[in-house]
Amino acid sequence: MNQILPNSTIGILGGGQLGRMMALSAKQMGYRIAVQDPAENGPCAQIADIHIPYALDSIEGAERLAEVSDVITYEFENVDLSVAKYLVGKGKLPQGTEGLEVTQNREREKKRLDQIGIPVAPYQVLEHADEALGAVNAIGFPCVIKTIEGGYDGKGQMRLGSMNELTEAQTFIEGVGSCVIESWLPFDQEISVIITRGIDGETTVFPVPANHHEHHMLRESIVPAPVSEEVLEKAETYAVRIAANLKVVGTFAIEMFVVGEDVFVNEMAPRPHNTGHYTIEACNVSQFDQHIRAICGLPLMKVDTPYAAVMRNIIGEEAEAYSMNPYRFMDCHVHLYGKDLIKPMRKMGHVTALGKTVEEARAKIDQDQVVSGQ
Repeated sequence: MNQILPNSTIGILGGGQLGRMMALSAKQMGYRIAVQDPAENGPCAQIADIHIPYALDSIEGAERLAEVSDVITYEFENVDLSVAKYLVGKGKLPQGTEGLEVTQNREREKKRLDQIGIPVAPYQVLEHADEALGAVNAIGFPCVIKTIEGGYDGKGQMRLGSMNELTEAQTFIEGVGSCVIESWLPFDQEISVIITRGIDGETTVFPVPANHHEHHMLRESIVPAPVSEEVLEKAETYAVRIAANLKVVGTFAIEMFVVGEDVFVNEMAPRPHNTGHYTIEACNVSQFDQHIRAICGLPLMKVDTPYAAVMRNIIGEEAEAYSMNPYRFMDCHVHLYGKDLIKPMRKMGHVTALGKTVEEARAKIDQDQVVSGQ
């Protein structure tokens, strides 16, 4: 692939906040942006040069996107594979389809990780509800049932704490079809590795954040993660091995559980990730900058992180406090995604505070909320 230089057009499949942040990085570097997204005023369409208002699984829309774009990327992992294969055939999607095919299906994902020697929680694949009893007896309690495909922010999942919930679990399986049942690990930390790999195999890894969730949704990411050097080395080694095996191009995220000094891979996303948003301010190059560099065949920057950081998601009606109160911007970097409708549990933006230490960054982000009266 030839290098795609500034003044070229980058096409983005999907127009949410990740597409918006990709576009902002690309436009700063001198690229034009085309986006395929059915929403007329979505986060990415607001800043794109060309908006193609077609459904994300529309081949006709993909044809139009390919016509106006020199290179194409995507901002979500559930890309329709027929669309992805069409764009690969046109020579416009350097990320290929392997990362999508593996990460869209939990069974394929776990089997691939097994094949390359990456630890995962004990699991079994269920095709029918009547297999649940044998599976929970083998896995033990607590455990979690997850749909094979789809699901995000805790959707498509059910946790089982005892045999009393088996009937409910069987009903869940009957409703969703094939599932994976896996052990609920007694983890000490949830971490993620954000890695970028270029077309030539050049790889960079961002500092590892610890991630805290509320109601199955990411609430905060904290850098540096409070884990040992041994854990960091394992996590980064696993990430590099996975990225090479999947022939990743671009930024790729891998969520992991830390149990003592052991590390287990939980899930993967072949795109920039919510837990990597801290990189926009805390690093010399963000996950989005590196992603654009990678898909365009440009050299990746060596990652330097001079700051500690706390990144907090702005969820639902919290966005109003940021859009109406200037004190919310004191000592913090606020990102609002331009979504036109506030909904409960919807990610409306994020805010990042920096410091020489995590404690200093946390004091800033907490003071911001106190001063603003929230």
